[in-house]
Amino acid sequence: MATQSIGEYPIIMKDSLDKFHGNQLVFIYWYGHRVVCSPRAFPLPPDMPFGALVSDIIPLCYKVEPDFKDLDFDKTEVIWEIDGKVVVPDFSKSLKENGVGHKSFITFITPSLTGKVGA
Repeated sequence: MATQSIGEYPIIMKDSLDKFHGNQLVFIYWYGHRVVCSPRAFPLPPDMPFGALVSDIIPLCYKVEPDFKDLDFDKTEVIWEIDGKVVVPDFSKSLKENGVGHKSFITFITPSLTGKVGA
C-alpha cells in the first residue's frame, strides 16, 4: 500500500544545545550497577571541573548503590570512558577540556566493585 506525503515535516530538536542556557547535557553511568537502572542526564556547565562531577554530581544519583560506600576515587581503580573512548580525565580541568561535549556519555567502570547484580 502506497503512502502519500502531506508535506514537509519540520524537525524541531527539543534538546539542542541552545535550549540549555549555557549548559550542556551530560549522561553519566556507573557500569554494572543496576540499583540506579539507567544513565542519568544532567545539564552541566562546560567550564565545570571534572573533579566537581566526581565530588558533587556522581553522589547525587549513585549514593543509593550498595558499593558507593566503598567507592573512593583516589584509591579505587576506575576506568573512565567518554563517548565510548577510554580516557584518563584530569580532575582539575574542565569538562570541555576533558572532551565532554553536549550529549556526551560518561561511563565509569570499577572492576573491584561490581554492583549488587554484578557487572
